[in-house]
Amino acid sequence: MTQLLEFIRATVRGLSVFLLLMLILTPLAQIIMRGVFGIPMSGAEELARYFLICLSFLAASYVTRDGGQICMEELQAMLPDRLRWLTQMLIEILGIVFFGSICIAAIVTISRNLENQTATLEMPFYIFMAPLALGMFLLAVETLMVLIHLVQTGRANDKTTNLT
Repeated sequence: MTQLLEFIRATVRGLSVFLLLMLILTPLAQIIMRGVFGIPMSGAEELARYFLICLSFLAASYVTRDGGQICMEELQAMLPDRLRWLTQMLIEILGIVFFGSICIAAIVTISRNLENQTATLEMPFYIFMAPLALGMFLLAVETLMVLIHLVQTGRANDKTTNLT
């Protein structure tokens, strides 16, 4: 199970780097096509927006794994250890419920709009919405992993602000 999870994490990390590269190259290609060749690239804005959406939703699970989500650690540090642990447990449980609910809602929305497509690129709706469903699923899984760690250790995570 751990090897599968690490493989998925490595895949998400690689895909995130690729999406970031595409997010940079798409507007660059638009600028070159329009400025140098005088031929605008049709749909470049929508494609760049899609790459941004994909990157945001898919990389969120990787950010959660590394503890990079906003968690108000200064406020948590003021709480007694037991209350901080219970607070973190509640946050993770609510996170799993929230991300799972959004994932299910995205899947239902996709299933009800299989014939629809985006305006400019005419991308099928299920491809456009897939990053939301997958990203929320991955967020729920990573949040579950944090919850399992909290239960196994029986104590709150030491949260500190790291500026790198």
